[in-house]
Amino acid sequence: MALHRDIFWIGRQWAVTGAGIQAVDQRLRGVLDIEVARLWDDDLVGSRRAKPGVNAADFDKALAVARERFPQASALDPMVAHLEALGVVDTPAVSSVVPEMKLYAEGRLARFLPQWRIRR
Repeated sequence: MALHRDIFWIGRQWAVTGAGIQAVDQRLRGVLDIEVARLWDDDLVGSRRAKPGVNAADFDKALAVARERFPQASALDPMVAHLEALGVVDTPAVSSVVPEMKLYAEGRLARFLPQWRIRR
């Protein structure tokens, strides 16, 4: 996977981007990348650090920068926490549940339904 367009820190082997921690070497195709939501998963971080060929000092620096950049997200809504960390959302949303849209076109042909028009 290509590096995310938002690059916050780049080292010799690892980069901290808007997607999390990504390997700079693109031949790996994102196999070792860690998403923002899983930055605080110690088992995943330990398994990535133990892989052969990983520069441990560079990985630790990338992990420290990423954890500082993206604080631990709440378990309820990780998407809102990710947007807050990026600075897109200042306050948390009241409800992240989108109301279900209902379509009342059962049993009718589409060509006979009224069309939506925008009037100026």
